[in-house]
Amino acid sequence: MSSVRYKLVFFCPTPSTAQVLNHLFSQFPEELGKIGNYRQCAFISRGTGQFLPEGGSNPAVGSVGTLEYVEEDRVELVVNDSGGDHAELRNAIDELKKVHPYEQVAYDVYRLENF
Repeated sequence: MSSVRYKLVFFCPTPSTAQVLNHLFSQFPEELGKIGNYRQCAFISRGTGQFLPEGGSNPAVGSVGTLEYVEEDRVELVVNDSGGDHAELRNAIDELKKVHPYEQVAYDVYRLENF
């Protein structure tokens, strides 16, 4: 099967963004952020995230029952899935969940088309 490309978008507290990206790029140098002859490509935009931790949560930031606002980065990067079976994508998301500081990682995946 031919290669399929995805865009992985995740949200990260600003102080942790570089560490998370560096880890992901070191683990998946061919699969993440590679566009043509360029590596470690990512787009990062800053914003404010909000969340309300409920009972049973273990928030890295804030307290249960208190609405929290955090300066976060929206990080976008390409995932090259050479087998087209989602294995590289799944592995990258699993690793993101391990290295990310939040208990629940907010992320989106978009399939990209070649034109």
